[in-house]
Amino acid sequence: MTSPRADLVADTAITLLAQRGMRGLTHRAVDEAAGLPPGSTSNLARTRSALLELTLARLARLEAGAFAPLLNAAETDVVDVLVEMTAQALRTQLTAGREMLIARYELALEATRRPELRTIYDLAGQRFRDPAVAILAAAGSSDPVRHARLLVAFSEGVMFDAVVGAGVEPSLDDLRLGVRELLRGVLGREPRA
Repeated sequence: MTSPRADLVADTAITLLAQRGMRGLTHRAVDEAAGLPPGSTSNLARTRSALLELTLARLARLEAGAFAPLLNAAETDVVDVLVEMTAQALRTQLTAGREMLIARYELALEATRRPELRTIYDLAGQRFRDPAVAILAAAGSSDPVRHARLLVAFSEGVMFDAVVGAGVEPSLDDLRLGVRELLRGVLGREPRA
């Protein structure tokens, strides 16, 4: 359970990561940007690692909320809704969730150098992969674990390319088509519209 103050600090850190990068994220910068008294952030998260962990945990909760309809789709007839829900979730990440996405990329790179952050990052990612396995199993996948990895990798690649790669932001129709083609390949049949 987090406190409103912890959420404020983490939300501010997400914004700073997106705006200034990893070097621009300091305890003092969070205090100033959040309008908190000096020392408030360091009182909550004593070290840089603790601040990064707090931020990554908050980011994972926010992204899980954004993808909740898709992640809960395993309980429905997923073949009918998987294309649309995945495309909508990706579009949301590329528009309203763009700041969180950029912050996540900053944290992902930092996690390659900090084992304690890597553990949190990997656990957060598992919260997306496990439901993807269930969704694809319900959709009739012959290898739902491998196909879920492909779906997640496709989604991550689309978002990364749009934000920091070629900079071409796909339309909702482009996303629908891409997801449909991926599912056609992994399921061995055309997903129903």
